[in-house]
Amino acid sequence: MTPAPIRLLAQAAAAELLPERDPRGHKGTFGRVVAVAGSLDFAGAALMAGAAALRAGSGLVTIAVPASLQPLLAGRVPELITHGLPEQAPYELDAREAAADVAALPADALLLGPGLRRARSTTRLVQALLASEGVPTVVDAGALDALSTLPRWWTRVHRPVILTPHPGEFSRLGRDAGSSDGSRAAAAAATARDWQLVVVLKGAHTVIAAPDGQVFRAPFELPALASAGSGDILAGVVASLVGQGLQPFEAAVLGVYLHGRAGELVSIDIGDAGLMATDLLPVIPRVRHDLAQARQA
Repeated sequence: MTPAPIRLLAQAAAAELLPERDPRGHKGTFGRVVAVAGSLDFAGAALMAGAAALRAGSGLVTIAVPASLQPLLAGRVPELITHGLPEQAPYELDAREAAADVAALPADALLLGPGLRRARSTTRLVQALLASEGVPTVVDAGALDALSTLPRWWTRVHRPVILTPHPGEFSRLGRDAGSSDGSRAAAAAATARDWQLVVVLKGAHTVIAAPDGQVFRAPFELPALASAGSGDILAGVVASLVGQGLQPFEAAVLGVYLHGRAGELVSIDIGDAGLMATDLLPVIPRVRHDLAQARQA
């Protein structure tokens, strides 16, 4: 089968994917996202991912964190709902009970991984959630590390999945990211096809690949985005767009554009160094607004 051509992710393509906003809608109309995230060492990851989902347009966002962590995070971002997950010890999740708890939360999209600690309980939780039927799920950071320890995990997935690895995480999953744009695109496309899920291979000129062979390459090459938390922001944006009704590949494509263009705009103001991930948050709605205007024009 001849591979599909690699398309450049331009503004026009992103604008076409933008979900409509019902003028008579309410917070439930615009999607509920649940993010299973955070640990004592990486509590900020949960807050950033949740805030990014709100900035990308979600109506309701819940960050589900270890119960011991909930009092430390509640109210830090006032608009976020916090939910304490069952533990077997302080900050150590009870995988079985936590999986049932997450499954019971109302959600249109699930985000797994930002800030989750490396632990057997994390691996068991991620495994249990992906093996159950449910809403489309973005798998990032700590959840990717959990999957890297499970042989042939993709054969036991029973829900739509979007993987968002950087090259190191991609390598730990057993895939070679390559070094050139062409080899990165080929690696992402082959993985998406072999594992039947969407792959967002992050880095300069991020690649988004679908199981059916579609591939987009982002135009963004931004050293300013190489800072802690940038990936958590992207994961939150993609999960938000899934929750707003986009198909997983569409959400990944549009999410990469919103994230990258926000980074571009911030870089124009401050340069290539010193950008903090949270600097992206207020700019994401502006990029979305620009896309809406471009589509109308």
